[in-house]
Amino acid sequence: MLDYQVHTLPNGIKLLFKHSPSAITHCCMMVNAGARDEKPGKDGLAHFIEHLLFKETERRSTTQILNHLELVGADLNAYTTKEYTCLHASLLKQHLSKAVDLFEDLIFHSTFPQDELEKERGVILDEIASYLDQPEEAIQDDFEGLLFKGHAFGNNILGAPESVNALSKDDIDDFIATNYNTHQMVFGVFGDHDFNAVIKMFSKYFEGVKANEQPKNRIAPVTIQGAELSLKRPISQTHCVIGNRAYPSNHPEKYGLLLLNNLLGGMGMSSRLNLEIREKHGIAYTIDSSYTSFTDTGLFSIYFGTDAEKAAKALRLTHKELKKLRDKPLGTLQLHQAKQKFTGQIALAEENRLSLILSMCKSLMDFDRVDSLEEVFGKVNAVTAEQLLQISNEVFDPAAMCTLMFEPEE
Repeated sequence: MLDYQVHTLPNGIKLLFKHSPSAITHCCMMVNAGARDEKPGKDGLAHFIEHLLFKETERRSTTQILNHLELVGADLNAYTTKEYTCLHASLLKQHLSKAVDLFEDLIFHSTFPQDELEKERGVILDEIASYLDQPEEAIQDDFEGLLFKGHAFGNNILGAPESVNALSKDDIDDFIATNYNTHQMVFGVFGDHDFNAVIKMFSKYFEGVKANEQPKNRIAPVTIQGAELSLKRPISQTHCVIGNRAYPSNHPEKYGLLLLNNLLGGMGMSSRLNLEIREKHGIAYTIDSSYTSFTDTGLFSIYFGTDAEKAAKALRLTHKELKKLRDKPLGTLQLHQAKQKFTGQIALAEENRLSLILSMCKSLMDFDRVDSLEEVFGKVNAVTAEQLLQISNEVFDPAAMCTLMFEPEE
């Protein structure tokens, strides 16, 4: 039995509702439009629009927008990814209608005045400068640029100073008209409400929105060869990312790679990389791995930062751990423990209700359904040692992996 409900308006906008007996309601508006949808030379446009949505609408000033929810104690925020733009709010349940009203206003009635555009341009340029001052963050974007060279996936979500400086209101209008497709929008609500009442509220504000059925024209990234790159930076430590293209979100081996990633460098102190490189050898304060799936590709990477003289050893030990996974299948007990740890972490993550409704909306957008916790556990527990061996040899193939290092200047 589904533990969520969906209602679709004639214009294509979907409402996803999950009941929760709580005084707090979490809601979000997710739009299937992100950094990968930017035209060449327009890097940072999706993120720029996300900032500007909070600046002025046809009926609200910037101050009125910011006060609308904050004056009732709500938390309002937004984010942009490679594929999505999302507004979200957490608030007392009696104020849900205020959030529904505001989100419709921001998405469909923002005016993007030139003075606000110029002010926010300066804010984003400062954000880019601040980001570049953090090598552990900057190297991730540079690595994606290496791994997805020549494709929009390789661009920084924030954009570059030259592209952000060149963005105009015409660019904004064109991006929204092309990418804010009403059939690819989901409004999510997680709280203590009657579903029919939420439908009525949702319909009141969103039913009058004109349908936009502009088709997506996303181009999948082409295959690349493995590469190694070392760059000098004014930093005190060496930072390193190694990784490879990985499975898209609908791939049958996705859950196997998620399990492998968690075993190798996921949450907690007991990951293989942390035990070997930090606990046993003491040569890196931070070492972790991550796997992000997109609609038509994916990204697996390992990051560590260490003193320059220890970097070669840390890299060698990292490759040693990857080789173990390629050479020998997990034993029965190892596989059981890996699944037990991962499913436990998944269950704990569901306690973060805002993250849960965001994840559910993304799933409804991508697959037109949301897996229950039991279904997710079933997919994880169905993974075999032989599958993990095959995945390791495919994704962790040393000839296909890319390596990027930031090294201190002499």
